[in-house]
Amino acid sequence: MKVIISAGGTGGHIYPALAIAKKIKEKDNNSKILYIGTSNRMEKDIVPKEGFKFIGIKIEGLKRSLSPKNLKSLYLFLTGISRCKKIIKKFNPDVVIGVGGYVCAPVVYAAHKLGVKCCIHEQNSIFGITNKFASKFADKIFVSFKSSINSVEDKNKVIYTGNPCGENALKIKPADKQEYGLSPNKKLVLIVMGSLGSKTISDRMKDILMLFNNKEYEVMFVTGKNYYEEYNNSKYTKNIKIVPYVDNLPRLLKKTDVLISRAGASTLSEIACLNIASILVPSPYVTENHQYKNAMDLVSSGAALLLEEKDLKGDDVLRMVEKILYDKPFANKLKNNLKSFEVSNSSSIIYDELVKLVGDNSGKDN
Repeated sequence: MKVIISAGGTGGHIYPALAIAKKIKEKDNNSKILYIGTSNRMEKDIVPKEGFKFIGIKIEGLKRSLSPKNLKSLYLFLTGISRCKKIIKKFNPDVVIGVGGYVCAPVVYAAHKLGVKCCIHEQNSIFGITNKFASKFADKIFVSFKSSINSVEDKNKVIYTGNPCGENALKIKPADKQEYGLSPNKKLVLIVMGSLGSKTISDRMKDILMLFNNKEYEVMFVTGKNYYEEYNNSKYTKNIKIVPYVDNLPRLLKKTDVLISRAGASTLSEIACLNIASILVPSPYVTENHQYKNAMDLVSSGAALLLEEKDLKGDDVLRMVEKILYDKPFANKLKNNLKSFEVSNSSSIIYDELVKLVGDNSGKDN
């Protein structure tokens, strides 16, 4: 099978795309994969390191407000379609998969116009602008949340697959807590707000963490690379650890008793697959407030707790953490409710659907 995968801009799009690409290679070692991304975003560095052929195109997203810059974006979209048609004709794929980010729009549209089978994968509970557009041209639409099915007009196209990042997390070897200066025998509360962190959260955590001094459990706060220096002179007791970044976070998630986190789609898929009790603090700064809507899928089912950033106070954080740590029936209920969100074979489901879609065309002469 020959596959073009497109995703760009953020890890929330790129890593699910890579998980799909790796599953295709795992299932069919003779498959050929080409990744199309933006020429100036993080995928240009990440994808080649993972061993996949990469082509970057110049593309920019539309501004939501009226702006002259949208004229440039429209021009780049139109020239991107022309470029993508040439790439697609040359590579001659069996199927094209868009996994999010504005780079997918010209890729999926060009493929559709050339008569190539197309799929998209939506990570969030609500469709982004690009996937709303691309869904009109997709033969199959893969979603990470069951609630997303209602967003699609043609329900026959939609397949609930979950997010491939959850499946990847299951495969990863658990961390040795001592690598991080943590005790192997104490419960762990992990607080993480993304690789770069959050200014608002960082400022508030300076006081909130004081409430956790001298507790019998340990608390690790991952500040994000932008805010670690602000904690250099902080005076916390030895049960509190401050680090700028944790590489390969799912390894440590497997040793975590309570997670306080943003509500990005990949994170929620890892929480579900690893069955972690969590307190979700959705970012209020993302498009269409989609993290709040992601979080509410879990919270409304009793599978996680919600604490909005505007309501983030130390006594509430402490109360919620200790409710999970010390009320075992409550914690077990959260975890049991999470099971309905677990999709442990997301990439495999997607691969099987691709094979069905391609059918007899797979492996055609080129």
